[in-house]
Amino acid sequence: MQSEDGDIIDCIDIYKQPAFAHPALRDHKIQMAPSYEPTAEPMAATRPVRGKTLRNRYDRSSMTLASQIWKKNGTCPEGTVPVRRIQNGLLEANSPEAYRRYKSIHPTKQLQDDENPNTQLPNRSKAMLLTLGNIYSGAKADIKVWDPFVESDDEFSTSRVSLQSGPYYDFESIESGWAVNPRVYGDKKTRLYVYWTVDGSKKTGCFDLTCPGFVQTSNEIALGASIYPISVVDGLPYQITIYIFKDPNTSNWWVQYGEKINVGYWPHGLFTLIKSGAESVEWGGEVYSLKLGRSPHTATEMGNGRYADPIFGNSGYIKRMRILDNSHILKFPEWVSTYADEYNCYDVYYISDYVEDPELYFGGPGRSYRCP
Repeated sequence: MQSEDGDIIDCIDIYKQPAFAHPALRDHKIQMAPSYEPTAEPMAATRPVRGKTLRNRYDRSSMTLASQIWKKNGTCPEGTVPVRRIQNGLLEANSPEAYRRYKSIHPTKQLQDDENPNTQLPNRSKAMLLTLGNIYSGAKADIKVWDPFVESDDEFSTSRVSLQSGPYYDFESIESGWAVNPRVYGDKKTRLYVYWTVDGSKKTGCFDLTCPGFVQTSNEIALGASIYPISVVDGLPYQITIYIFKDPNTSNWWVQYGEKINVGYWPHGLFTLIKSGAESVEWGGEVYSLKLGRSPHTATEMGNGRYADPIFGNSGYIKRMRILDNSHILKFPEWVSTYADEYNCYDVYYISDYVEDPELYFGGPGRSYRCP
């Protein structure tokens, strides 16, 4: 299918998708649907806090789930999966160069580095909410969709939810959300993505279906395809709902989109550490650039380029953040902490008091009077 945004979507036989070229999946049998889908945490209409009644700042009826442009032309037939065609001349997302451009640092290392305010981790800047101290088998989020400016083709900006396990120098990670990543996708459109690595992105790391690993089961969602509509300042808010969870019977890690569409899964055979559960969960934004931590700073934006705006919500934000633990019930974590690598460039604001549900706001313009 030719999408109006220029993408070409191929409908590929589900048994001939790229995943099965991975050595660990040689005799893999496709799991067509998760065997178990945990339910959401029950929420009261109001809850008293410090003698006051919480105000309902989050009305899901006012949020609209964003879709994908290619779906205007239909969907792929049953028994096939939609795969975005990689155009000739673009950097393939499974190349070593792409791995390096998405290299990250485990959040436990980040907390250690935050004790030294002079430490600037190389080439990436995060503004996040983090939870640690448990074994997590799922994480969920409603993520507002924006189209941030990305200054250079070798830079990117993402808003996502991520689960990680292992030491900071050799961790395993799975994540999903939206990204503007011209080096991988060839343009500056906002796109739905999934990503995984088993060695801190040193030698492994893969976006979407561009290399063997992730097994897609849905014929409705094309990973790497552009998202529409996009939120505008003071206009209608649009979001994507992402839920990553581990099937307790198969230990495969599923990605669910928009409450009901199970996009596919990372088979447990890809992993060593995270197959038994994640050690941490992150929600928030990330910018990659070679011009971080020095002047002139990159002008690549996080969120929509505005600093965290908890008053009007005109910034990056994530709501209805949930984790899944041994209780098998989605709930907000008992302990969380915020951090920002470059607070003057990209900041973060977390609200938990006097609201029905905790809210995370984040973003920034990069280069500005506060971030020269």
